[in-house]
Amino acid sequence: MNLELESLTGIRSGKRSYYREYMRSDERLHGTLRAMDAISQAVVRTVEGPRELLQEVVHAARSHLDADWALLLIAAGEFPGARPRCLMTTRDRGVEVGEDDLPLEVRREVEAVRAGAVPGDRAQCVRAPMMLEGRVVGTLSVRHRLREEPADADIAVLRILANQAAVSLHTSEQFQAGLLLHRRAQRLNAETEAQRRDLNERDTALRHAEHRLQVAAQRELVDEERQRIARELHDTVTQQVLSVGMALEIARGDAAQLAGAAALEQRLAGTRDVAGHAVEQLRQAIFALRQPHSDRVQSLAELLESLVVQHSGPLAVRFRVEGVEQEVPEQARHDLVRAVGEALFNVTVHAGATRAYVRLVYRTGELRLIVADDGDGDPAHLRRHLRLASRAPGDGRHRGLANMAERAERLGGTMSVRRARLGGVRVEFRIPLPVEPVEPAGVPAIAGRKEPA
Repeated sequence: MNLELESLTGIRSGKRSYYREYMRSDERLHGTLRAMDAISQAVVRTVEGPRELLQEVVHAARSHLDADWALLLIAAGEFPGARPRCLMTTRDRGVEVGEDDLPLEVRREVEAVRAGAVPGDRAQCVRAPMMLEGRVVGTLSVRHRLREEPADADIAVLRILANQAAVSLHTSEQFQAGLLLHRRAQRLNAETEAQRRDLNERDTALRHAEHRLQVAAQRELVDEERQRIARELHDTVTQQVLSVGMALEIARGDAAQLAGAAALEQRLAGTRDVAGHAVEQLRQAIFALRQPHSDRVQSLAELLESLVVQHSGPLAVRFRVEGVEQEVPEQARHDLVRAVGEALFNVTVHAGATRAYVRLVYRTGELRLIVADDGDGDPAHLRRHLRLASRAPGDGRHRGLANMAERAERLGGTMSVRRARLGGVRVEFRIPLPVEPVEPAGVPAIAGRKEPA
């Protein structure tokens, strides 16, 4: 019977004393379970930091061995950020942190552990190393009050508690390192976000600056055209009409002295009134050139429409857009508007026309810009002068046509001069889309085939 009981319980006892040993073993088993339960409850609270778990470790170790005190000491050089590095608990003093107020017996144990003491005599003090990745990172020491030496199971419990403390310290250290990395990542993310906002603000400022530069370039283009038209109207056309009016007034005075010249005098007076009316219209046209600018970037159609308004007056000009509008670069818009302005100026000053139209036509892969009038210009004569101007650009004659053709060539296109359906001259620019400016390589290409407007 004793042999069977020994094989089942591991208890060696005589016939009449086995129950006492059984109860003692059962009590230790329950103590072990209580220690494991305490440490498991501490583990689930590791978010509070390792200190809570270390306190549970020393409490469980002291309670399990019914000890006077239990001491947990972290080895020097291990877990440099861990605090506290020394914990002790007694029966009546709770948990002590730090070494300043330790009892003399406990301070001697601290010195012994730091001196490299081996596991002590089980009859008095038991030491369990805190192991992590094969190295000793601290020690759990317990001064027990058991009547006999702790069993191997008790020592195993202490080792579990000690190793759990080591794992908790390691986890806390990794958590703190991860927290530092997280905070650094947050800081870097905040700096990146600030830089992104700064770059967005700078990009917006650059876009606004580019917009202002484009508006300024368009203003310069329109200003140059306005000043040129105003100067030509004031210096040539207006002065010539005024001279005609003065000559008519002198002729009317002379005709008044002739007998039977009343009818002639009346016709001269009527012609003088017409000249005065023409002068008034020219002055109104010059005044219209002082209209305010637009504060936004305008499309090619808007620029051309503004140009047509400037040339309207004695000359009736219509403007029409056909097709789906496509993007045209700023420099290309500048060149095309200047070319159309030159063509309208030639119509106004030289063609003797009363009507003209400007057509902007968008086609697949091509842009067409047409200026036609009902004047008395000769397309063949203009093409001949254009060829002469391209060969001898220094004589200053008909450079306006040559400039128009050069602008078309610079944009990779051509300019043609033909007879218009209205009866005058039809100037057409054909520019490939998308516009890719090229360097002029020679004489501008001039077409002469007759086409209806």
